[in-house]
Amino acid sequence: MSRHLIEKYRQRFEQETGLTANPWGGRLSVALIYPNTYHQGMSNLGMQTVYQMLNSRDDTLCERFFLPDPEDIDEHRRTGFPLVSVESQRSLDAFDLIAFSISFENDYLNLPIIFELGRLPLWREDRNEGHPLVLCGGVCAFLNPEPLADIMDLFAVGEAEVILPPLLLGLLDPDASGRKELLSQLSQVPGIYLPGGYTPDYMESGELRSMAPSEELPEHVKRQWQNNLDESQSRTCVATPETEFGSMHLVEVSRGCPRACRFCAAGFIYRPFREHSLDHLRHEILDEQQEVGRIGLVAAAVSDYGDLADIGRAILDHGGEVSVSSVRIDAITTEQIQVLADAGHKTLALAPEAGSQHMRDVINKGIDEEQILAAVKLLAEGGIPNLKLYFMIGLPTESESDIVAIVDLTVKIRQIWEGVGKQRGRLGRLHLSVNPFVPKPWTPLQWAPMERRGQLDKKYRLLQKRLRPLPNVDLNFESLRQAEIQGLFARGDRRVGRLLPLLADGSSLKAACRQSGIDPDFYLHRERGEAELFPWDIIEQGVQRGHLHKEYIEALAARQGYVCHAGCRRCGLSC
Repeated sequence: MSRHLIEKYRQRFEQETGLTANPWGGRLSVALIYPNTYHQGMSNLGMQTVYQMLNSRDDTLCERFFLPDPEDIDEHRRTGFPLVSVESQRSLDAFDLIAFSISFENDYLNLPIIFELGRLPLWREDRNEGHPLVLCGGVCAFLNPEPLADIMDLFAVGEAEVILPPLLLGLLDPDASGRKELLSQLSQVPGIYLPGGYTPDYMESGELRSMAPSEELPEHVKRQWQNNLDESQSRTCVATPETEFGSMHLVEVSRGCPRACRFCAAGFIYRPFREHSLDHLRHEILDEQQEVGRIGLVAAAVSDYGDLADIGRAILDHGGEVSVSSVRIDAITTEQIQVLADAGHKTLALAPEAGSQHMRDVINKGIDEEQILAAVKLLAEGGIPNLKLYFMIGLPTESESDIVAIVDLTVKIRQIWEGVGKQRGRLGRLHLSVNPFVPKPWTPLQWAPMERRGQLDKKYRLLQKRLRPLPNVDLNFESLRQAEIQGLFARGDRRVGRLLPLLADGSSLKAACRQSGIDPDFYLHRERGEAELFPWDIIEQGVQRGHLHKEYIEALAARQGYVCHAGCRRCGLSC
């Protein structure tokens, strides 16, 4: 932020504390917020990467904030004690820049609480020269920023490694004379979206007619991405033993996904697929001076990483352990499984996503039942005792027979798992995670409606009736309320952001929409028109809209699509 505003904050700190020294030594102070609890947030690699990048600079200081635990929220409200940072226990409103890292739409509901406890106005229009600037980064910032457009001053559209350096130069500019001028300068940074500079216009039907920029702003904001992953490394930089993945050191091995599953946003918004080289990872992970420890290899498609077995074996040879979250059904090899079993893996996840071949073709999963059962057999024989399976319901063109096919496939998987388990003298468990399909921006299925709660609940009950009696099978269903909220904010415009305070206070979605004059069916349950202007069209991802719609038509016809490969330009980006 401009120097005169930094001076304002310094004076305020001195008045409040009686201290005369600048606690930040003249540096730009950044409050980095993951809008969920510490336990859930500190293992987020994106947040760790930004934290490390900021604190590696001499002119910047970054401190972390998280949503308090539920019992602590009540105490904050009762005592009036503000939200403070992990590092120095300074309040949120004392920082120059507040930077949110948001990966999940459901975390939007925590924003009103964070602003309340941070003593800051939630709405952008209510903040003034004395308030910090508020920036949003993370996946949601370049998936669909519009539901948060009336809250955030700025969005970082793309990957931090590319956007952060020029953004910081702009924030440290000593010549900016005020908030308005500073925001205007920052809007010229590639990948920075200034929502206050754009005016949406809606038709009587509710659809977006246009998004008009002010004179100096571009019509679209281009997503920024790191071309060569070896120029940087996303990895754990802060050890947090009490968090979800606190016992392991997380290291990114690739970014994006070479598959083209039609429901998956990560497979499109992180294009092109990029990998770290084996030499780079060996240098980053294998330190002769200290124990390697437990390494968690992170990627959207870990088993698609060509050198997975090699880096895994190298980690084991150096006395470390290897962990991955899931494996690709048609990419896992016996050698990879042996590495994971030798590292003590107790559970691995597979994602058939659908029980019938018809539905797998709709979503372009690119696998058949024979491959699924072969992968299950490999894992069972490889010594992995427990298996987690991911399925979706409510996909376009889905019928009851497709739901029954999930049951049939699970029974076949269990037969293999039980048979091998008996031979090995150890029976593990199958864990099924069943989630409603939520249409996401920048995917071929962004035009599709989300299925209504009543139908989804009926399918849940069918699965529960058929699968609960099976021994050693656990069944978990995602909350339908959470799925609807996710869908609303995934495909919503600026108007749906006004629901946040009501939903954060515990209102049902139906009641919040009724009170705000919003029709949830408009956002959730209608098929979008081919040429309809979407709120997220303000972003230029690089993937051509015509290509996505062609894939949507192919999905409705249950025709398989393609897999990305080097040199492919089918979607508009060079992969």
